[in-house]
Amino acid sequence: MNDCTRNGKAILVGGIDTGVGKTVVCGLMARYLLARGVNAITVKMVQTGNVGFSEDLNLHRAMMGRTFPEDALGLTAPQIFSFPASPLMASRLDGKTVDVDRIAQCVTLLQSRYDVVLIEAAGGLAVPLTEDLLTVDFAAAQGWRLILVSSGKLGSVNHTILSLESAQARGLDVLGVAYNYCPDVDPAIDRDSAEYITQYMRINGLRPALSVVPKVDLSQLPDGLPSVDFSALFSEFTK
Repeated sequence: MNDCTRNGKAILVGGIDTGVGKTVVCGLMARYLLARGVNAITVKMVQTGNVGFSEDLNLHRAMMGRTFPEDALGLTAPQIFSFPASPLMASRLDGKTVDVDRIAQCVTLLQSRYDVVLIEAAGGLAVPLTEDLLTVDFAAAQGWRLILVSSGKLGSVNHTILSLESAQARGLDVLGVAYNYCPDVDPAIDRDSAEYITQYMRINGLRPALSVVPKVDLSQLPDGLPSVDFSALFSEFTK
């Protein structure tokens, strides 16, 4: 098993699939930590669909209400590809490969400067970075911890359990689940899914930590963002 404590400050924010809301949740979590005196920074591990900038990282910064010197140095968005696809496909179309060593080096440097480094993944945990390396395998090799972003949409329980099993099988330290708002979901299904996911974590030896994220209005940033209770996920980092 990996020694996940060696990089305990590095936390992968991974989703059960694409479009589950990792970017917004990551920005809210960073804002939560900063408000409690935790020196936190975010990283977009691999950005696809952009040229020369990371739209996801820019949203993090707008939600946090600040930028960082490391942004201008490319340390917080170490890999950017133009086509909106998996990192493997997007890098191929740009005639490149994902430089996983650079990602690791950037995160390690940031860990030396910050209390918590939140690393937003590209898509779900099983998304390929290279032909022989999945995101979850890379995170496990680095000893990163995991916060999984899920929601109440149909199919989410299945995707959440498969993701948690994948993380457990590789020895990742799972801090818990951020249960994100999803529009047009039946309230009964929404409640039941959250309860079942929490129960599943408890029964299967994981922290039964689940933080509910409400609807977020991004029309005015950083003002107007909801106050979200992430204490279940970050109790060891906050007083």
